[in-house]
Amino acid sequence: MEMRDACALFHATMNVAEVTAKAKVLLEALPYIQDFRGSTFVIKYGGSFMDDPDPVSRGRVARDIAFLAAVGINVVVVHGGGKAITKAMAESGLKANFINGLRVTDEATIAIVKKTLDEIVNKDVCEAFAKAGGKPRGMPGDSVLVCQKLNVDDDGNPVDLGFVGDVTEVKVKLIKKEIADGFVPIISPVAEGLDNKPYNINADVAAGRVASALRARRLVYMSDVPGLLSDPKNPDSLISTLKTSQVDDLKKKGVVDKGMRPKVASAVRALEEGVQRVHFIDGRLPHSLLLEIFTDQGIGTEIVQG
Repeated sequence: MEMRDACALFHATMNVAEVTAKAKVLLEALPYIQDFRGSTFVIKYGGSFMDDPDPVSRGRVARDIAFLAAVGINVVVVHGGGKAITKAMAESGLKANFINGLRVTDEATIAIVKKTLDEIVNKDVCEAFAKAGGKPRGMPGDSVLVCQKLNVDDDGNPVDLGFVGDVTEVKVKLIKKEIADGFVPIISPVAEGLDNKPYNINADVAAGRVASALRARRLVYMSDVPGLLSDPKNPDSLISTLKTSQVDDLKKKGVVDKGMRPKVASAVRALEEGVQRVHFIDGRLPHSLLLEIFTDQGIGTEIVQG
């Protein structure tokens, strides 16, 4: 056999192997796609990848979310925007202050929070999703979320964070109407208080409340950590599956700490209120959302009742 023929045969064999591997991935995903069709997924979109200036990186996440919608899953997105808020505050001469992962929000800060989330971050997320072929519907959080002032933290201790709220009502009909009309709601973490003023809502908490109200089948937190780590300094110590009964022990050990506390607390509450499973995944990893949802092994931390 001539060298040219041998090379052609080699490349043909390689192409067949690549196509076969892709087919196996699709076949692995098929039962999940069939099972999840018509289900509701709530995705918390946050982390450093939100602020990545590289359109390829941001577009990849948007395409993954668009994929979920394209295969018949009812997707609702609740986005964060903490870094954008901190930047806007610094430009206004204000310093960010946090207590147990929650932003202290005075009257000057809440004005910046609402403007940044509704007019900048929400718009950016919608544009990225539209470029990926999706049909986004930007929804200011205070159009669908009602809250009371947050008076206690997730451990029940008294706290005063200013204009920070605890969601008491989700206007489900408004969200479902957008879904029925073929849109993917993109919700900012702001709520209307009982005094008709806007309140800052931790995005993780907001996503959990929305998921509970919609009785979502899946709640996915996309951030810039691999998941829940038994050793926060060791990325190889990923906890693949976590039961709600194990959470208190992990808090005592310091495994669940700082910014992870509201995430885990909202995840546990969502599970108690009817959400079937909660996932923590790293949005920086290519296609982490699809790998977590449509493969047998998954890639992040799955939290379940028990």
